[in-house]
Amino acid sequence: MDILIRSIQLTATGREIVREREVSTDTVSVGRSTENAIPLPDLAVEQWHLTITQDATGTLHAKAVGTLGFTHDGVNTMSAAIDPSRGGELGVGSFRLEFGAGEGDGVVVTIRRKAADEGEARDQLAGFGVASVLPSRRLVAWGTLLAILIAFLAVPVITHVTRDRVAEPDIDSEGVVVMDASWSTGALSSVHHGLEDNCEACHVEPFVAVRDETCQTCHNQLGDHADLDRQRRGMPEFSGGEAFLWSVAHAFGKPGPAACTDCHTEHEGAGEMEPTSQQFCSDCHATLDVRLTDTALGNAADFGTDHPQFQTLVHPARGAEEIRLSLDNVTEDFNGVKFPHDMHLSDTNGVARMAMRLRMAGESGTLECDDCHQTTADGVRFLPVEMEDSCEDCHSLVYDRVGSTFRSLSHGDIEQAQADLMANDRSPRSPVSSGRRRPGPFAPGGIYYGNFGRILNTRLTRADFADEALCGECHYPGDGPELSVVPVTQRDRYFMHGWFDHSAHGTNAMGASTEAEACASCHEADTSSSANDLLMPDLASCRDCHMGEDAVEAEVPSTCAMCHSYHPPASADSAPRRIASLTRRREDEQ
Repeated sequence: MDILIRSIQLTATGREIVREREVSTDTVSVGRSTENAIPLPDLAVEQWHLTITQDATGTLHAKAVGTLGFTHDGVNTMSAAIDPSRGGELGVGSFRLEFGAGEGDGVVVTIRRKAADEGEARDQLAGFGVASVLPSRRLVAWGTLLAILIAFLAVPVITHVTRDRVAEPDIDSEGVVVMDASWSTGALSSVHHGLEDNCEACHVEPFVAVRDETCQTCHNQLGDHADLDRQRRGMPEFSGGEAFLWSVAHAFGKPGPAACTDCHTEHEGAGEMEPTSQQFCSDCHATLDVRLTDTALGNAADFGTDHPQFQTLVHPARGAEEIRLSLDNVTEDFNGVKFPHDMHLSDTNGVARMAMRLRMAGESGTLECDDCHQTTADGVRFLPVEMEDSCEDCHSLVYDRVGSTFRSLSHGDIEQAQADLMANDRSPRSPVSSGRRRPGPFAPGGIYYGNFGRILNTRLTRADFADEALCGECHYPGDGPELSVVPVTQRDRYFMHGWFDHSAHGTNAMGASTEAEACASCHEADTSSSANDLLMPDLASCRDCHMGEDAVEAEVPSTCAMCHSYHPPASADSAPRRIASLTRRREDEQ
């Protein structure tokens, strides 16, 4: 049987689209499955709904395959016979199959889909439908657009320009602009989350970018990165596409370059504000010496590949002025005290034995760095080492015993020490142990033996400041004629333009070492025989872990903002804002 299948579809404007194809088969199958010769995409049609065959006389026989029938010329049936010369119509679901004679012995099947509003059902259901009482689709569309413009544009703008007061960026107050939250492009960072309901605190004027003076309403203590004129001279000239983009940005009122919003982008989601990218810094600092020929700063573009050696604040020799020097050119920092680190960190000498006897030794059986060096609460710097807390356990200054009271010389005050000795009465004292020998460390010659008999010296003399003497064992004598020692410098900050967080490298706020990094992995104290050795790690040692922002193979890809603050701190002893915020958070967690 040769059959021509003609499918007719209507466009939205009523134009007919006719597609034809020829099929030569003994049996024509009709159903929803695409494997049928005549597929009908309608859920009211079974997968295999009916079959059509032709006998020797040319008559077509249609027979239902499933449980659902079809209509033949409007009559429901399960089978039907159709003479192609006379024509006929089968109804299957929402489709009509019109049969007619073709060329020769061929058959033509025209497939049409019934219109949704076809027949009497349209008139019968019209009175029960809501479409008859609703406005037209065009009117609904325009009305919806007008409602959106009023609610999300007109109302926010009108309430913004007619507000009675100028909003302050106060996290405890709510904004007066209505419906402005619909314009938010994302959540604010954790430091600004309190301004979520007070958009006009930052967006002072509608459709105008946030200005620097608005940011400085709260952040008024920030220092300038550099003198503004010098900073402008240090910036490179924009050219090409970058210059074009800035011209477009300025045309729309965007401030900059070097505006607050160039670095600090908001509405990027909850959490900490993203650190400034490395490129923002390298735009100027990669070739800074070309534009600022008098600068003392070295060019820097990438910590892993293009960064100058660290410069540290030191006294390079006794009596020398305090200066900043490159670690390539300095190995000593005279601090006025004699202290061999290697002797105190040894695990075999007498210091180690005494530490174990006094139960001062750590798990390793020796003194540890954090037995003396305790970090500050922010984990960035260290507290001063005090004689009374860290040294006197072994280096005792006890000179007298009255009953159960032991009297010690005042450390750090020579005049008071002199007064203590002169005020001491001269009556003989009984020794700590009796004349009878007592075994162990309390016996004469033992480490705890002390015979507080008559004191012969009534004052300190120059001899007490000689090497290995009472004061000279740890201090250098002063240069003047009076008794004095060279002042001791305990530096809490070596790098003036960079910051280092010890807590992130294996030391918590109490100075206890964690599993991250041991002190000796960066500071070679276990091999230092002099306190004047500068034990600061250099650039190469930091690059063992840290490389530039784009060095994905590094253990810690690092941006400039990890160690440097764009805004200089208020004083040399204050931490940059990033470190200060970490400090407050750590203190709150303790």
